[in-house]
Amino acid sequence: MQTYDVVIVGSGINSLVCAAILAKKGRRVAVLERNDRLGGCIRTEELFPGYTHDVLSSWYPLFVAGAGYQALADDLHARGLEFAKSEIDTGVLTPDGRSLVLSTDDRANRERVNDVESGDGDRLSAVIGEFFSRDAALTFGLLGGRLRGRSTLRLLAKELRSRRMTGTLEFAGSALESCRSWLEKDFKSDLVRAVIAPWVLHAGLGPDDAFSGIMAKVIIGAVTAAGLPVATGGSQGVIDAFSGVISDNGGELITGAEVESVIVADGKAIGVTTGAGGEYRATRAVVCNVTPQALYGRLLAHEHVPASIAAGAASYRYGRAGMQIHYALDQPPRWSDPGLAATSMIHVTSGLDGVSRAVNEAERGLLPAEGTIVVGQPTVADPTRAPSGGSILWIQLQELPSVIRGDSAGEIDPPPGGGWTPEVAEAYADRIQKRLMAHIPNLESSIVGRKVFSPADLERLNPNLVGGDPYSGACTLDQSLWWRPFATVKDHSTPVDQLFHIGASTHPGPGLGGNSGYMVAAEL
Repeated sequence: MQTYDVVIVGSGINSLVCAAILAKKGRRVAVLERNDRLGGCIRTEELFPGYTHDVLSSWYPLFVAGAGYQALADDLHARGLEFAKSEIDTGVLTPDGRSLVLSTDDRANRERVNDVESGDGDRLSAVIGEFFSRDAALTFGLLGGRLRGRSTLRLLAKELRSRRMTGTLEFAGSALESCRSWLEKDFKSDLVRAVIAPWVLHAGLGPDDAFSGIMAKVIIGAVTAAGLPVATGGSQGVIDAFSGVISDNGGELITGAEVESVIVADGKAIGVTTGAGGEYRATRAVVCNVTPQALYGRLLAHEHVPASIAAGAASYRYGRAGMQIHYALDQPPRWSDPGLAATSMIHVTSGLDGVSRAVNEAERGLLPAEGTIVVGQPTVADPTRAPSGGSILWIQLQELPSVIRGDSAGEIDPPPGGGWTPEVAEAYADRIQKRLMAHIPNLESSIVGRKVFSPADLERLNPNLVGGDPYSGACTLDQSLWWRPFATVKDHSTPVDQLFHIGASTHPGPGLGGNSGYMVAAEL
């Protein structure tokens, strides 16, 4: 048995932010990870000789804009962490070969978009400007703060005094607007709508969901303001820097330690047990970065879970599944539009209706005929990830069913029981590659290797990705803000004293921001 001030279960970015801040404050911290490596959804591997791939997540706009990074930036960079960005951040490419890119240069963005449709560029600039000047403080205050804390009450009171009741209700109504409603109202061009619409997928939403409009504004505003940073040399650099901060301040990072239960005495969490017979005691707190079902259905004994909490955990929903495809190339991709060669992230889609259709198909259990292809080009910003002259494509698909009932294209037979098999995953990856080859003529001839991670693979790598859901839970409004993971718990507290719940399943949700870990560290 070993004793610490705080024991943290899981080693994703929220855990690392929490541990680093507490360790710097002199708390003795232990981070326990079931896998043989730290990081959760941060995982870097040399999938092919000389090529460094971020297997899961790879981009850090929310982290570098968050409170955790602001508190730890100097410490992390002192331990070797570096971020790199490309000149062009995001773009869209449609099946008919039309494209549009956006950068962090507002003037250039206005000109590009106005060239597509007169007035749309001015409108996009105005919308982003209005959001940051008028609504950002309230939006980010709700998305990044403790919702039931005094600071949020003060923020709401201040905004109510400033906006009056009418203005407050107008904000609330606009916050509920769907991305489709916003885009169709404000922009004439389908191509302009297409460059924005796929970004709601990165918030775990679809363009027809309530609340997706404001999330689209948040994300496109953040991307065009701060860009899409990647960690130089791979995201393992993030893990190494955090590990250094925690270890140098007396913390311990323990891998291969799968936690089996939380020890409760007199209503307080006092430690955890592991499968190997280990026992780690905590004098101040136990912090769990797990799903609600794992916390309330496995780690805590039944007698410590009130019926309302058990019911909330049982009804917690997971969203669509994701897939990752990684390409190692012996030369840069030659896009049909050369302007895309310097773009960090490209969405290949037919546009707003295409995203909506693929989301709907996936939610009905179907493999989309033409899903949105998220093409990340990390070597544009960080050429160290590939041999000289080589390149990497980081492909993410976010419109897939966890259980396959059919194929919208009628080409792939669903496997018995609907579970993802390697054969189905490879067949679907072939569909994606065929579509990309229409826009990247040299793709097939330049492939050094291809590696596919299906939804089942994602869950095997990280048990928080239930069913392959990369966001650890549906992010629709009924399961966001005060309702994440459910309304019967207050922020990150639990019914057990000194036991806290963090991670993507908790407020403010997914995104590699580290905010829930920061909030709990600040409270402790």
